[in-house]
Amino acid sequence: MTKPLRSQPTRDNILEAARRLFGEEGYDRTTIRSIAAAAGIHPSMVMRYYGSKEALFAAAATFDLELPDLSRVAKRDLGRTLVRHFLTRWEANTGELPALLRVSVTHAQARSRLIEIFRQQVAPAIADICGKERAAVCSALLATQTLGLALTRYVLRLPSVVSLPDDVIVDRIGATIQAYLFEDGSGSSKSF
Repeated sequence: MTKPLRSQPTRDNILEAARRLFGEEGYDRTTIRSIAAAAGIHPSMVMRYYGSKEALFAAAATFDLELPDLSRVAKRDLGRTLVRHFLTRWEANTGELPALLRVSVTHAQARSRLIEIFRQQVAPAIADICGKERAAVCSALLATQTLGLALTRYVLRLPSVVSLPDDVIVDRIGATIQAYLFEDGSGSSKSF
């Protein structure tokens, strides 16, 4: 049996403080100093255990995409429903998902967290829609659209993408996702 690290209580206090502050203040307004103060330690200890604000964020944040029960959505509405849902989650007041995407580009721990979310939350929901044999392809294609939209709208903040009305995004990207879910590549729809 592995003996717990002596530093584990300190690490746990840091994570608890970070979770609370990231949740209350958002990623951008939370600082290493504020986390250290909330944990009752010197900021250098936060850096010692986590290395950077980005790495601490990836370790501390819990991300629930809160995917809707897709079995209750009409087949013809699944693409639009998914896009509408992702817009809602990306625009949540906490800003945690755009922050995770931003830091995942350059930090391995955040990238691993994003991949974990994809595997544990998105892939199973998509497998229920398009079947296990097509789930990997459908999930990957869904990720290209949703992460591409999130990157251009919430991280890079490209003016032409930011100014797009939600209805246009839902209809156009929703139609693309709908095709990813139900077309077999020959242009014909597979049965649901």
